[in-house]
Amino acid sequence: MAEALVTGATGLLGSYVAERLLADGWTVRALVRDPARASWLATQGVALHTGDVLDAASLGAAAQGCDIIVHAAAAIFHAEGWAGYQRSNVVGTDNVIEATRSSGARLVHVSSVAVYGPGSRYRPDGALTAEDAALQPIPPGANYARSKRESETRVLHAHREGRIWATAVRPCVIYGRRDRQFVPRMAKLIRRAVIPMVNGGHSTMAVVHAANVADGIVRAATNDVAGGRAWNLTNDFPVTVREFFTLGAQGLGTRLRTVPVPGWLARSGATLVDGIAPLVGIDRSVTSARSSVDFISRNNPFTSERARSELGWSPSVSHEIGVPDAFAWWRRQG
Repeated sequence: MAEALVTGATGLLGSYVAERLLADGWTVRALVRDPARASWLATQGVALHTGDVLDAASLGAAAQGCDIIVHAAAAIFHAEGWAGYQRSNVVGTDNVIEATRSSGARLVHVSSVAVYGPGSRYRPDGALTAEDAALQPIPPGANYARSKRESETRVLHAHREGRIWATAVRPCVIYGRRDRQFVPRMAKLIRRAVIPMVNGGHSTMAVVHAANVADGIVRAATNDVAGGRAWNLTNDFPVTVREFFTLGAQGLGTRLRTVPVPGWLARSGATLVDGIAPLVGIDRSVTSARSSVDFISRNNPFTSERARSELGWSPSVSHEIGVPDAFAWWRRQG
């Protein structure tokens, strides 16, 4: 029976990958720092291996005998600045590359659309950003994006050198059950605040359901054409800002309150916030205010057409089902 190791299996995407592999008949291992907090994975049939991607010995031991490794562990926020991101995301990935080499497994590295940088995702000609888009410089202080680009570069370089077989997937914002980042923040906004609808909320959001990303990951891991290449997993179903928040409120069992905001006003406010952020100590390691406004006022700039045509990626969880389900799950957790 084929065996797989998943790092970050206690997180949102990693848990969906583990579930998908189990459903497909794989034997699944998870590298976890605290087995007691991951006991729910064991109840699903996942074998828990105590370790950490920063502990090369434990990682290597967990990888032995595996056919594929899915590296989904990464720090999204880190209090130590670049040093923390570099250690968690880049050094951790270096260790995963070595564990892949020593085990002979295939590696699927979970990257991010952050690697494109803010300057190349919205094209002047309106074309959608595909995997062959030139990667623009990462702005100073964008530590998450820098760490993801460095990690992906090392993975694909190791493939080109023949040290490992590897591929990378680039999701946008992921949502679903067990989300500890995006859905909780949006849920609190829906419950406590009036949601600004920039330009009527008609733009499509760069969001994707975790189950659909997991599907793309498994397809990439088992398809020879994926080797040495990166794949956008960013367009499962088109969902507008208004639709997303309406469906989120439905899952929360609450009423959505909105206020119209002109695009020019939102952009001006974001420019002001970004300008004063360094002066007042606001951390912009992950995203800027301007990027956040773009997220809710401009159409999803990415395309996943290559994954659809070459990997057969066919997302099955629509936003009409996935969004209210994710928010209802968060509500049930209290």
